[in-house]
Amino acid sequence: MQPLKGEVAVVTGASRGARKGIALVLGEAGATVYVTGRSTRASTTRPDLPNTTIEDTAEAIRKRGGNGVPVQVNHTDEKQVMALFEQVKQEQGNLDTLVNNAWGGCENITDSWFEDVFWKQPLTRFDKMLNTALRATAMTTSYALPLMIPQQHGAIFNITLEMDTTFYDQALFYRTTKVALNYMTYGMAHDLHQRSSLDIAVIGIAPGWMRTEDVMKHFAEGLAPSEELVKTESVEYVGRAILALTTDENIMQKTGQILRTRDLAREYNFLDIDGKRHE
Repeated sequence: MQPLKGEVAVVTGASRGARKGIALVLGEAGATVYVTGRSTRASTTRPDLPNTTIEDTAEAIRKRGGNGVPVQVNHTDEKQVMALFEQVKQEQGNLDTLVNNAWGGCENITDSWFEDVFWKQPLTRFDKMLNTALRATAMTTSYALPLMIPQQHGAIFNITLEMDTTFYDQALFYRTTKVALNYMTYGMAHDLHQRSSLDIAVIGIAPGWMRTEDVMKHFAEGLAPSEELVKTESVEYVGRAILALTTDENIMQKTGQILRTRDLAREYNFLDIDGKRHE
């Protein structure tokens, strides 16, 4: 059964991590998934992580019976973003789902970087976070909307964090960016639904601690206690949350909200790939 058969999705930054897991789940469910990112087999941004290119993700989707289309895109480059959605328009004519999860600023990061007081943390990392998580999300969404508006429906998901603004763990710039992304999610939803009367949902999805390639590398190198591995979610768990929402006819009731993957698992009764439900 493929509940998304005939639908079209764009998942940004989908060469690895949560966005790869999301692309796999949506593709397996029948959607044609445009897999975007900077890493290709000819030019990867992470040579230390094998099999993490847009072609690898698209190939994995096809192995699951779906249709993955790799497109090299730097989502901070407006011309490349324009070209992406022009390609989607020419090849598909519409867009049903957009997942914004391009990110930068945490490359080769260490725990000690977060432990520094904010004035000793490099502003270049903050610049990358603002550019990729905020400006790129706004720009990518703006160019995607002309493919959704004519059909009067669609779903946009921003991958983020559930934020308690009284909690502080020294990651000031990272968490500031996520708080801003949450507000952007609320504002986008308001403009689309309340101001424009469009049934296009904008929802923030907050996954838990995931078994991304970087996290697994930390476990392999002994940088994280092995017993902690059982607490992690697969990168497909958040994909299952998004699949549940895209197939919910009442999705507009959730527009503008920030929702945790673990809460959605209980609501929609889905499990992780290992059969667990994380609490």
